[in-house]
Amino acid sequence: MAANGVNGTNGFHGPVRPLRPGIFAPIPSFFLPETEDLDILSFETHVVRLANAGVNPLIAGSMGEAIHLSHTERTTLIHAARKALDASGHPTVPIIMGTGAGSTRETIQLCKEAAAAGADYTIVITSGYFAGALANNKRALKAFFVEVAEKSPLPVIIYNYPGASGGIDLDSDLITELAIECPNICGVKLTCGNVGKLTRIADTVSAAEFVASYPRKNLHAPFLVLGGFVDFLTPSLFANAHGAITGLGNVAPHALAKLFELSAAALKDPSLLPEAQRLQGIIARGDFTIAKASIAGTKYLLEKLYGYGGLPRKPLPPIDPDAAQTLWEHSHTQDLVRVERELSGKVKV
Repeated sequence: MAANGVNGTNGFHGPVRPLRPGIFAPIPSFFLPETEDLDILSFETHVVRLANAGVNPLIAGSMGEAIHLSHTERTTLIHAARKALDASGHPTVPIIMGTGAGSTRETIQLCKEAAAAGADYTIVITSGYFAGALANNKRALKAFFVEVAEKSPLPVIIYNYPGASGGIDLDSDLITELAIECPNICGVKLTCGNVGKLTRIADTVSAAEFVASYPRKNLHAPFLVLGGFVDFLTPSLFANAHGAITGLGNVAPHALAKLFELSAAALKDPSLLPEAQRLQGIIARGDFTIAKASIAGTKYLLEKLYGYGGLPRKPLPPIDPDAAQTLWEHSHTQDLVRVERELSGKVKV
């Protein structure tokens, strides 16, 4: 189901898998316990599990430990995801690939490699290594995204996550300028959690005059405004946003897909809003608690729920055993797990 406010295009045909409003999950990269080599079987299993629930994959993002992956490993994951999706009856599910790197040059190279490997879209974060020089330099930040968008063969999503980029926080004015001036930029993920910023950007890009005056380069890539958390999904759709890219989608894909469906439908049928609000409350509490456990906590929960997950790559530590047990037993986690199992047809907690 599509949310409101998706803008238009100028008829350019590129990827055959449209970028649509909805829920996207940054897929963890799974590793074999003894060697830390990629665990492709678990990765493929998980990608298909989420696709079956209506959640789309983002590979090599923060949750995917992109900083720990080589160029070859990123390419391997794209090939594995595409093969698994096609074989499981999901040939139209798009793949978003994280292509952020330390330099503009390497970022562009990763965009080209992602396209060659079969990805459909890229998502790009600014490097935080030189954040001291970049954070307050709007000209440099803008130049980075302009050049990447111009040279990337795939449409680009802006990834605004101060926590992973040395505190660099793109404001709504800059993101709006990039949307206006760069037709190959197809959206933004706001992991800054700034609801006002999301509202301002969504209002601009969903306006009829924006759609008419600033069409996207690619027919299949409208400009989507996506939250980086799912704790405000319902109100965000009423502010013309388009969904979320969220780590919680790995743990509770059916619940998140249902929340998006209900919230989008409530735009036309207000009688559905109370149920959307009820589910939003459960998911918001789960997001608040589980997000604090980050990558290691998410992998622990996947191991607990599905039998795979494993550990992060070193030097990222595993979750402390006591913290893991506390996370699992927390009422916010258990309430979310209960809803997820009800919606997926598994009622035992």
